[in-house]
Amino acid sequence: MTGRRRNRSTFLPTFTRPVRATVMSAAALGACASLLAGCGVIPGTTAGSGDGSITVMTWAPWDTNATNKPGMPAMATAYAKWINKHGGINGRKLKVLTCNDHNTSVSAAKCAREAVQENVVAVVGSYSEFSDSYFAPLEGAGIPYIGGYGVTTDEFTRALSYPVNGGQPALLAGLGKELASTCGPVTLVRPDSIAGDDLPPLLNAGLSAGGHAAATDQLAADDATEYAAQSARALKSASGGSGKEGCVVPSLGDRTDTFMDSFRRDRQDYPAVHAATVLGSVDQTEINSTGGQSGPYEGSYITGWYPVAGDARWDPMKKAINEVAFGDNRIDPADAGVETTWIAYTAFKTVVNSLGSGDITADTVRRALDDGVKVTTGGLTPTLQWSPRDDNLASVGLARLVNAAVTLQIVRKGVLVSAKKGFFDMTRTLDGANLD
Repeated sequence: MTGRRRNRSTFLPTFTRPVRATVMSAAALGACASLLAGCGVIPGTTAGSGDGSITVMTWAPWDTNATNKPGMPAMATAYAKWINKHGGINGRKLKVLTCNDHNTSVSAAKCAREAVQENVVAVVGSYSEFSDSYFAPLEGAGIPYIGGYGVTTDEFTRALSYPVNGGQPALLAGLGKELASTCGPVTLVRPDSIAGDDLPPLLNAGLSAGGHAAATDQLAADDATEYAAQSARALKSASGGSGKEGCVVPSLGDRTDTFMDSFRRDRQDYPAVHAATVLGSVDQTEINSTGGQSGPYEGSYITGWYPVAGDARWDPMKKAINEVAFGDNRIDPADAGVETTWIAYTAFKTVVNSLGSGDITADTVRRALDDGVKVTTGGLTPTLQWSPRDDNLASVGLARLVNAAVTLQIVRKGVLVSAKKGFFDMTRTLDGANLD
């Protein structure tokens, strides 16, 4: 489409072939001047590695008018306190720097430059929509990016990225595959943006794999304050006479809850139509706030990367939070960002342990990852393993996506619970997606 503005929507990555970034010059690698620039050291620690400790960084946006992920740096802080309380990582103290990217490219670049100046060995468990700003400084210094949230396509293409989940591609493909057997007509409501253009192929790849027709593609502004007209059209489209309940899939990032306000009011005329979406667009807090069992999400299928929050496999994380961060309301154990940060630090710990008593540097961490160190996460993900030759999904521009597994969840009696046991691998499904 010509003349279309480029929107940057929460959880809506732009899946285009990456352009190789120019490595920034050494002169450009300045540090954040102060905490006012959004960067800082966690309380009780100091930067540097001369004392034999290991320094890493976690960044995310907080206190902004757009997407906020304060739980991710808070979880990183808590992890450091917890692991140091129990002897550190292989006997070495972990120091975590945190940085607020403010949802701007300028701040994202500042965070990356501070990471370079502070000689961190990795950026771990972070969220930023501005990969075009932070990857170049990291690559110039050889710093690996472990366990990003999966919000940009660069996280699945750049050689120094080591993702722990399948991002939006796996979630939408997995949702489509499940809806193929449970829904009649499916309508996707997504942003009228370049980023939004890549969502239909992902959902349709899953629908096609299940022998279902493609979803009706309905465009909407991703910054609207209400969606009455869009909701009415989507419900009508999804209520076709197929003999099965139709499904509406809102994928509007932070505006999904705004759409669901309209959906709830309009749905009384279409009681057989259900909503379905992906984790990140909705969580248990949102389900509660929209009425729980009597709300619009009751009976909805939702795909996630990990087991549901009530699963016993999360008990070690919850125990660590209660031990060192009890009362920190930034850390919600059910938040996908918090969960991703925990898993990313679990992976980092495995890598450091694999290096034994040797030097822990960005180079040695990166080499261990590229040499295929295997990471187990207590069943929260399949075993993770990266190498420079990961090419299962290279043909569709997702060469670094090594974990395409999703979990299938459903809202029953107002609670997000497992709909089916185990993980479902979307690699073959994604391989059939047309992302050009």
